Amino acid sequence: MRPSSADPGWITVDHQFDVDHPTSAGHFPGNPIIPGAVLLDRVLRALSEHQPMAEPIEIAHAKFLRPVRPGNLVTLRWQAAEGGTVKFECRLTDPDELAMSGALRPVGSAS
Repeated sequence: MRPSSADPGWITVDHQFDVDHPTSAGHFPGNPIIPGAVLLDRVLRALSEHQPMAEPIEIAHAKFLRPVRPGNLVTLRWQAAEGGTVKFECRLTDPDELAMSGALRPVGSAS
C-alpha cells in the first residue's frame, strides 16, 4: 500500500477486505459487515505505517455512515488539522461513498 496525496492535504491508502474476512461468520450471519472497530484499526495502522505520530493519540470521535462489507475496496484518508488533531475518512470506492469519518487527537487534549 503506497500513500497518495492526489487530494491536497490528504494522504490516501487503499485497502481491500478479504471476501472471507474472519468477522464475516459472526458480524452478521447472512448479511456480513466489517465491524467499526476493524475499520478504525485499519485507519490507525495505515496512519502509523505512513505517518507515525510523535505522541499518543486517542479517537476524538467517529461516525459510521455506510456498511463496509467483506470484499469491499476502501480508500482510507487522513490529514493534519489544528492542535495536533488528525481528520480521517474511510470511503467505499464503488460506489464512491463516505463510510466512516472522524478525528484523532493527542491524548489529554480538549475536545
